Amino acid sequence: MNRILATAIIGLLALPAYAEGDAEAGKKAFNKCKSCHMIADPEGEVIVKGGKTGPNLYGIAGRTAGTYEGFKYGDSIVAAGENGLVWDEETFVAYSQDPKAFLKDYLGETSAKSKMSFRLKKGGEDVYAYIVSVSGE
Repeated sequence: MNRILATAIIGLLALPAYAEGDAEAGKKAFNKCKSCHMIADPEGEVIVKGGKTGPNLYGIAGRTAGTYEGFKYGDSIVAAGENGLVWDEETFVAYSQDPKAFLKDYLGETSAKSKMSFRLKKGGEDVYAYIVSVSGE
C-alpha cells in the first residue's frame, strides 16, 4: 500500500505546474525580459523575438535550472540545478525578483552569483503564466 501511495505522489509531482498569474498581463510585462530572453519552440519557431544574453525561456516550467542546451550559464545557477532546483512558479518568481539573493539562499553560499542582474519587482507570476501559456504546457 505504501508503495502505491508513494508512486501516486511522485506521479502528481511530475505533472506540469499550472501558473496562477495573468498570462495577458505577463505578455506585456515580458517586454522587460525580451531584451535578454527569447521564446522559441524546439523546432525553432520564434514565439517572442528577443535577446540571446539569457537562455530561451520556452518550456521553463519543470526544467532543471542551468540546463538549457547551448547556453553558457554561470557556475552558481548550474550548481543550483545540480542541487535540485527545478523551475516552477514559486522559484521563478523568487529568482526573478533578486537572482543573486535567491542563489545565495538556495545554495547557502554567500559567494553565489548570478549573470542575471535585472530584477523584476512585480508581476513575476504573470510573466511565468505567459511563458507557460506559449510553451504548449
